[in-house]
Amino acid sequence: MKIDSHQHFWKYHPVKDAWINEEMKVIKRDFLPSDLEPLLLENHFEGCVAVQADQSEDETHFLLDLAKDNNFIKGIVGWVDLCAENIEDRLEYYNKYEKLKGFRHIIQAEAGIDFMLMENFQNGISKLGKYNFTYDILVFPKHLENVAKLVAKFPEQKFVIDHLAKPDFKNKDFSEWERGIRTIAQYPNVMCKVSGLATEADWNNWTATDFTYCLDVVTEVFGIDRLMFGSDWPVSLLAASYAESCEIVEQYFSKFLKVDQDKFWSKNASNFYHLKE
Repeated sequence: MKIDSHQHFWKYHPVKDAWINEEMKVIKRDFLPSDLEPLLLENHFEGCVAVQADQSEDETHFLLDLAKDNNFIKGIVGWVDLCAENIEDRLEYYNKYEKLKGFRHIIQAEAGIDFMLMENFQNGISKLGKYNFTYDILVFPKHLENVAKLVAKFPEQKFVIDHLAKPDFKNKDFSEWERGIRTIAQYPNVMCKVSGLATEADWNNWTATDFTYCLDVVTEVFGIDRLMFGSDWPVSLLAASYAESCEIVEQYFSKFLKVDQDKFWSKNASNFYHLKE
């Protein structure tokens, strides 16, 4: 069994999805379960975790509705306003949805680098554990110093870093990223998604070896028990087909023992998100 721990669905809208610029026109359309299911089957995946792409509770319900009608969607990472005064009421409400596993905020898009250190945001984070919700961390390398402060403050909260925290594969400047990721990996409550690799490289001129150094770092510091695969489809289509996104990491992890490959491709994600078969 293989699980894609990170992908998205959307019905394209030019205002809501304004982040999709003209350079990204290949993803300027709807992407729905009927588009993904054949790709999962072709690449031997049993299921996926759908992650929010829009910051609204409407988005959370959109994903939950899709999951209700498509059994291969094993879990949802939705959005809720973690800064809201009534955050606990909202979490209690969402706790009734079995496939809702956690939440994410698009921190990388916030103007202030200290957003995740704000008292109201951290109050929201502090409430997640009571309902066994996870939190996906979406940031750039410049945020990692603050990420370390966040995860240190909540040692019982389950966190996962999305997309390796987006190393600068284009310019191969990994110093800030490596310093931050090595610090964060010291906290056992944090996992890391090996996802969205080619999207951070030169979209038209990358090779699998471009990612080797950073993959070496995360496998060293997190260990195989705290890594999971994610495609980041359909955003990944900017640079790679679904199969190519898989092949990058298949090539790298092919040297690992079968038991460790199983952890990376399925067991770690299943355990982290408490996915049901």
